[in-house]
Amino acid sequence: MKHRYLEAGKIVNTHGIAGEVKILPWADEPAFLLDFDTVYIDGQPVKVRGARVHKNCVLVKLEGVEDVNAAMRLRDKVVCIDREDVDLEEGAFFLADLMGLEVRDAENGAVLGQIHDVLTLPASNVYVVKGGEREHMIPAVPEFIVETNVDGGYLLVRLIEGM
Repeated sequence: MKHRYLEAGKIVNTHGIAGEVKILPWADEPAFLLDFDTVYIDGQPVKVRGARVHKNCVLVKLEGVEDVNAAMRLRDKVVCIDREDVDLEEGAFFLADLMGLEVRDAENGAVLGQIHDVLTLPASNVYVVKGGEREHMIPAVPEFIVETNVDGGYLLVRLIEGM
């Protein structure tokens, strides 16, 4: 089941004295968060009055957050986005939508388990697949991933000996 609201980052600090917050984004690129007019904090919509990328973070001015004290109260809060506000490219998907997908061996159709976690590593993401007593760590690269079908609820993989 796809959730409407997706965790997109965490407020890690304040910036300046005018109430800006620094968000560490949980996206491929920090600039992804610049496209949103509204974010959700504690389930409540908050208008974005301004945003810009700063190093690997995004500095955001939120409506109703007028000074550093108000910004400090938001520290460590998770920022969510509405998936309906996003136009993903063809074939792109949210990592959150992979969780729980059934993983099948493309060679023989055997069910290996379900995606339990996604490790975001520098070289590539790695899918942690758990099934029974077994755990597989499968790099999310074309050599191993045959098909990702989020709507169909499965992932087809090509394993090598020892995986």
